[in-house]
Amino acid sequence: MSEAASIQAVRATIGDSEFDRDTAVTRREPGVYDIDLSAGWTIINAVNGGYLLAVLGRALADTLPHGDPFTISAHYLTASQPGPAVVRTDVVRTGRTLSTGQASLFQYDEAGREVERIRVLASYGDLGSLPDDVRTTAKPPTIPPLEQCFGPADSPTPVTGSSAITDRLMLKLDPATLGWALGAPSGKGEMRSWFGLADGREADPFSLLLAVDALPPTAFELGLSGWVPTVELTVHIRCRPAPGPLRISITTRNLAGGFLEEDAEVWDSADRLVAQSRQLARVRL
Repeated sequence: MSEAASIQAVRATIGDSEFDRDTAVTRREPGVYDIDLSAGWTIINAVNGGYLLAVLGRALADTLPHGDPFTISAHYLTASQPGPAVVRTDVVRTGRTLSTGQASLFQYDEAGREVERIRVLASYGDLGSLPDDVRTTAKPPTIPPLEQCFGPADSPTPVTGSSAITDRLMLKLDPATLGWALGAPSGKGEMRSWFGLADGREADPFSLLLAVDALPPTAFELGLSGWVPTVELTVHIRCRPAPGPLRISITTRNLAGGFLEEDAEVWDSADRLVAQSRQLARVRL
């Protein structure tokens, strides 16, 4: 098989993924896209923030001359619900190596008024053109082998906070960060897990936008429960991930005034740091 045919075969396989179908936007006109937000990516009753980021990320990839997200900063204004939505994009600047754009997602309230749900500013480039040199002190998280970790399906009773999105993910959490599920949280703001999509679709830059916001919140291990809505989320995509499951480490060092930060690192099967993020989230104490 030629290289071009091989690439086409991979794209065809990826296109059959539920994640790709549910994040696909339809261009109505330049800069305006329609999508039906799927209920399959909800946490409790709200649409997951990482899924939403992937939706806006795809719209910006269609708008900008570069196709790979390098950095995206999102402000979550109101909770998104499953159903019709409109994404509007604008080109801020285009350059030879980076292009910058902004996008907003809107839905309608019961009175038919347009409500902005999320607004992002992002820079895109070509991850394939980056140099290979790596100089880092970062190290992959230490997680037991996948078969020694546990996911939602391994629990004899429903896990607090689990919802439709868990059926679409391959999550296997480090037992050391699962005290909350057993009624004995560690008090440490840590969460570590193996991650993939349940249908076997390999990771790419857009699924990394989902990955950084897919684990249970670190607030659970701090002894808190309930919804932890994201206020702001910034993601840096560092390179295209190698095939295979990802490892995700999330830490919280400071909870104050009802808000906490979550710092995430995503590592691929080649021990490369492929994505980083920081988010500010609200906690109901």
